[in-house]
Amino acid sequence: MMILCSSFKDGREPVEQTRLNMGSKHSYAWTGFMLGLILTACAPETASTSVTSTPTQPDVLTVWWEKGYLLEEDEVLRQIARDWSKQSGQQIQLDFVNADELSTRAQRAFQAGHPPDIMMSQGAEQSLNARLAWQGHLADVSEVINPVKSLYPATALKSAYFYNQAGDRHSYYAVPLNQVTSQIFYWRDLLRQAGKTEQDIPKDWDGFWQFWKQVQDNLRTKHHLKIYGLGLPMMARARDTYETFEPILEAYDAHILDQSGQLQVDNPEIRHRIIKALDWYTQFYKQGYVPPEAITWLNPDNNRSLLNRQVVMTPNNSLSIPAAVKDDPDLYKNKLGTMGYPNKPNGQPMRNIVLVRQAVIFKASRHQEQAKSFLRYLLRPDISNKYLKAAGRSLPILIPVWKDPFWTNPADPHRSIVAKNLHRHQTRLYAYAQNPAYSMVSEQWVWGKAVSRIVEDKVSPEQAADETIANIKQIFQQWPQSPSGSKS
Repeated sequence: MMILCSSFKDGREPVEQTRLNMGSKHSYAWTGFMLGLILTACAPETASTSVTSTPTQPDVLTVWWEKGYLLEEDEVLRQIARDWSKQSGQQIQLDFVNADELSTRAQRAFQAGHPPDIMMSQGAEQSLNARLAWQGHLADVSEVINPVKSLYPATALKSAYFYNQAGDRHSYYAVPLNQVTSQIFYWRDLLRQAGKTEQDIPKDWDGFWQFWKQVQDNLRTKHHLKIYGLGLPMMARARDTYETFEPILEAYDAHILDQSGQLQVDNPEIRHRIIKALDWYTQFYKQGYVPPEAITWLNPDNNRSLLNRQVVMTPNNSLSIPAAVKDDPDLYKNKLGTMGYPNKPNGQPMRNIVLVRQAVIFKASRHQEQAKSFLRYLLRPDISNKYLKAAGRSLPILIPVWKDPFWTNPADPHRSIVAKNLHRHQTRLYAYAQNPAYSMVSEQWVWGKAVSRIVEDKVSPEQAADETIANIKQIFQQWPQSPSGSKS
């Protein structure tokens, strides 16, 4: 095995590169997910979580993958890479990039003329992939999708079926790998300290959220704990604020796009619902039930606040919170709880908004066939299951993987709950799947800025809503509309 490490002396972040070399062209494998080993070998003090890629080498398949949260996630992908490499004989370089950096860095690399061959970013499906497909920068991956099309649910296929304006056609320009949906995570033992039980949690919208306020009041009065009932992100430029606020728009039926993907924010009723959603979301901060520092929370900080027991509950789009405590049986099985959202204010069940994590191949790639080969390998149900089980944060997207009892076993108090919610309730995608222009709503932090305007700048929900509507209309006016009616 040969591990290559390099760094820059001009202030840029170091490149973390890992390469396996077993002595023949059939024994190369990329493993970039050996970050812990590399950092130990190459970084004498602290480990940077970001990566800077060098221009691609002619004979090396270059993959940029979002840095994992768990060591097991890295280790299993490394083994999968070894196995694939033995079959393909292809040498690969994998660069790990911090979640908040990857999409931006990929855009810069593309503009500089040396993008990676493959990219997997857990934010790109919201803010980048549909746009890159529109602009003709992604390779058509129908050859990867079509042979396993029957293994996907319709939602997953729709998430990767984009319009390419340059080629004037719809096709598959991303490969769905897994999925996540927002759930509520909370401390059971803190409920007990507050004189409550899980059975006391209401199912109706207003009662549900009032419950957490009362838990905070009880904990402060009875136990003098400096704790907050709700861990709702309020930071303007944080992905978690966007991902937490989108379900609130769904709860109030504030649908920004109609069924054909056209903007409908000029509808007075939609404007009214946006105002209600913004007013509802920000009231908890103004009332003191959300930590004051929530206005500065970056993406992991609501998780950290829950794990540090600074808040009683927080929404999150993955299973990263349970995964963080899985090695402590008491915390995992007895103290931490997971549940879905309550019914909407109108009494109807809440729809799950699903994020489908995707890998893409750049059209500029000189190794498209090798890239497709690797993604096909990742889509084998046994390989996909192996990776997801070790990663522990995301849910399967391939139908056969769900047959493994690991995902639905009631003995697990977290995975089984999320699986049940996902299968029992209706699901929909984020609006980028209806219209690529909506990806810019995420890219420009539109909803986070609206929240910030209310809690930091003290503007009214009506003014914040009107500013947001004007912003969204401007985004859509600058984005030509794609033909409607095409199906995957």
